[in-house]
Amino acid sequence: MDKLAQYSEIVQKLLREYAEIGSPDSDIETQIVFDTERHHYQLMNVGWKNQRRVYGCFLHIDIKDGKVWLQHNGTESEVAEELANLGIPKQDIVIGFHSPFKRQFTDYAVS
Repeated sequence: MDKLAQYSEIVQKLLREYAEIGSPDSDIETQIVFDTERHHYQLMNVGWKNQRRVYGCFLHIDIKDGKVWLQHNGTESEVAEELANLGIPKQDIVIGFHSPFKRQFTDYAVS
């Protein structure tokens, strides 16, 4: 299996696991959004809580230029570490929500 397919499979597996946890509120749906052609992967919350609209992406991962980009992590989990534990080398994981300057101080890829 080539690297792109392997990384895509790992990202999808991880996001499916997070989606299964879901929201404790039954009126909020966790949606999985996969664009496997362009390699964009997201988890969204959609619904209502106390007559207020809940809508937003809480986890967003892209694969580009052979690297896995963690674009947004709205969870309390160390998603980058989980990706590394699932077999993606840290040098192929970019913490995209950190500024390019800050990335050099992490154990992960700069870009």
